[in-house]
Amino acid sequence: MAGGSEFLWYIPNDTEAGHRGDVAVEGHDSLESLTAQATALEENGWTGALIGTGWGRPDTFTVATALVARTTTFEPLIAVRPGYWSPAHFAASAATLDRLSGGRVRINIVSGKDDPAAYGDSEGDQQARYDRTKEFMRLVRRLWTEEDVTHAGRSFQLSGSTVQPRIAARGDRLHPRLHFGGASAAAEYVAATEADVQLFWGEPLADIAERIARLKALGARLDRDLPPLAFGLRITTVVRETREAAWADAEARVDRMAAGQAGSWQDHRTVIAYGQQRLNDLAARGDVLDDILYTRPGRHGGGGAGTTWLVGTAQDVASALGKYRDLGISQFILSDTPYRSESERQGRTLLPLLADG
Repeated sequence: MAGGSEFLWYIPNDTEAGHRGDVAVEGHDSLESLTAQATALEENGWTGALIGTGWGRPDTFTVATALVARTTTFEPLIAVRPGYWSPAHFAASAATLDRLSGGRVRINIVSGKDDPAAYGDSEGDQQARYDRTKEFMRLVRRLWTEEDVTHAGRSFQLSGSTVQPRIAARGDRLHPRLHFGGASAAAEYVAATEADVQLFWGEPLADIAERIARLKALGARLDRDLPPLAFGLRITTVVRETREAAWADAEARVDRMAAGQAGSWQDHRTVIAYGQQRLNDLAARGDVLDDILYTRPGRHGGGGAGTTWLVGTAQDVASALGKYRDLGISQFILSDTPYRSESERQGRTLLPLLADG
């Protein structure tokens, strides 16, 4: 942890090599390669990594379990979907891994569109999807903190359930923290009442400040009965030795994307979520916002957290991240490609500048 903040990286977890410009090598998704990424993160100052999820990718929980077994301090932020998991099965699995890892488990609850029919799920419209997510999060937390849990809800029912092993409290950490993303009104309602950490994508400072204020007010209005909501930022960081080199690299990459020569960057080809549309709309406000927030990738197929990039020297990017931290962001999930070498570069050059913030 640096200066009260936590810094994680990103492991794409994909069967196809070359994710978003990563080095395309044989065995990129082998246990040896994934372990090398995780140990490089440990060695270069990162707390852990968000592990990507989605039907058609390797199972995220299995990958996280393997990496925990091969590392010492690495903390996986495990992305999971209600519907793919039942609450009791997930709560027991996470409690088991948390016990075996010595409390290193973090959870990211994902409600965005996937391919539910492929794994036998039926999630309904947006409101039904978020209603189910809210019920899932509340029930999982009860299973971690209570015994003999009985629940009869719209989406889930169980009786006399006690998860084993019991999760041991570690200071003020009673259980793995539930991270959550989403920018729609339905998503914000879930975050304000059930999430431990709200994750934002890379929007301008004023937009993030507005969303933090709205979520705090919403939590108060809804009588949130959990500790105060924490906030995190998931963003791409393009860091080079000079400002000119960083921008030349970023612009060249986007030029290749515009020419269709950068592979598939769009993670949201079929359904554009509300949060993704917010990022796409930023490009209409200018190619560069807040000095170094690069929005142009969104015009040419950059999807998800790759839509906006912070571009510059380590000092430039550290200054920008410091401004987000001043707004109340305490967790940062950064990335750039090639994933492993950039985690090492930014661990050496960027993280030390954030240590005293």
